[in-house]
Amino acid sequence: MQIDLHQHLWPAPFVAALRARRAPPRLDGWTLLLAGEPPLVFDPATHDAAARAALAADDGADLVCISPAASLGIDRLPAAEADTLADAWLEGALALPAPFAAWTPARTPAALEDALAAGAIGLELAADRLAAPGALADLAPLLGTLEAAGRPLFVHPGPAGDTTGRPVWWGAVVPYVAQLHAAWWAWADGGRERFSDLPVCFAALAGLGPLHGERHRARGGQGAPVDPLTFVETSSYGTQAVDAVIRALGIDVVCHGSDRPYAVPGFPALGDAAVHAIRNVNPSRLLAGVLAEATA
Repeated sequence: MQIDLHQHLWPAPFVAALRARRAPPRLDGWTLLLAGEPPLVFDPATHDAAARAALAADDGADLVCISPAASLGIDRLPAAEADTLADAWLEGALALPAPFAAWTPARTPAALEDALAAGAIGLELAADRLAAPGALADLAPLLGTLEAAGRPLFVHPGPAGDTTGRPVWWGAVVPYVAQLHAAWWAWADGGRERFSDLPVCFAALAGLGPLHGERHRARGGQGAPVDPLTFVETSSYGTQAVDAVIRALGIDVVCHGSDRPYAVPGFPALGDAAVHAIRNVNPSRLLAGVLAEATA
């Protein structure tokens, strides 16, 4: 099974909920407005399920995992507003046909349990939340619920913040990467000890955080074996970066993610066996609990 762990596709109920808002995050027609960031105009086809299913078929993807994008900042809205958007997301995303499966945002363990029972594959969490001081304790109820369900965590960049005066690529290249880098090391600092069975996947090669292992050890950090349940996915990176991360972590925890519609899927030029591991074997291990339920 060829799996893409990281795409964004907004179904009709979620689009309607974003358009009904009068403050960011909101959609004005097909223009996305986020606080402090430049407007982003979408081609409607990028959120058309039939068109995206055709693209997935062209990519050879049998399963495409979609999320609303933690960068929208749904989790920092007032509770009622966050719930409205999360409910609209689940209503639409869980109704989509194959090959789509949905990550879910969730504010509370009860909401997460309900989303997983309804068919969500796991939890999407903003990287800056995981990187915050005391986050592992603060997030313990959510992560414990996820672990008990045998479902994975997907760590995605949160809002980029104020990028006024910066080029359009700034958010994706600077704050997103910095958040993921920090989240990787926050998880390394006790995450696995607290949640020994929780599968975790970091978007965008964890902001290349794994490449800083040598510096971590040189500055007093304690080295550890590669964690077989802590994965990274490749979105927006190519052969050079993927190869470097494989040299740091080995290939068994590197998975394919494309970040459509923001980026075009690419596969590293590392040979057929490596691509098979990245697209098939490794993401299947990350989603083992989900796939087992689907075939039960």
